[in-house]
Amino acid sequence: MVDALRMPNWQWKAFSELTLDELYDVLALRQEVFVVEQKSLYLDVDGLDRSADHLLAHEGALLVAYLRILPPDVKFPGATSMGRVVTSPKARGRGLGRELTQRGITRLEALYPNMDIRISAQDYLRAFYASLGFDAEGDIYDEDGIPHIEMVRRPRR
Repeated sequence: MVDALRMPNWQWKAFSELTLDELYDVLALRQEVFVVEQKSLYLDVDGLDRSADHLLAHEGALLVAYLRILPPDVKFPGATSMGRVVTSPKARGRGLGRELTQRGITRLEALYPNMDIRISAQDYLRAFYASLGFDAEGDIYDEDGIPHIEMVRRPRR
């Protein structure tokens, strides 16, 4: 059980800085939510983790939130990206998803100013991402059995 008053410890790490235990916890959380909970059979280990910076939020030994950011042109031409945004089922309902995503945006804007941030968002989260400055582009598409929409956050000039 997660203590509701406990503050997460947020850490950015390059892939090479992740410990084996951290990597195991990241992959376990991603599979728990994206594969098992969402009943989506897909290859989560997609070859992009090595190019990413990873944001981990721990409360004690429990990984409560995670995302990865990608430099320009790795996933989308001419844009940075953020993905694998996930909050542990044990820590939901406390605003960690919003804080996690905002931290990802802030990091991308600091590292790559004046670059678009492009994401492949699950369609049911469209309003959430819109509230953080993302605009939907294109049509809804199926990605691993889940409706997705491409969204972009343009730099503020």
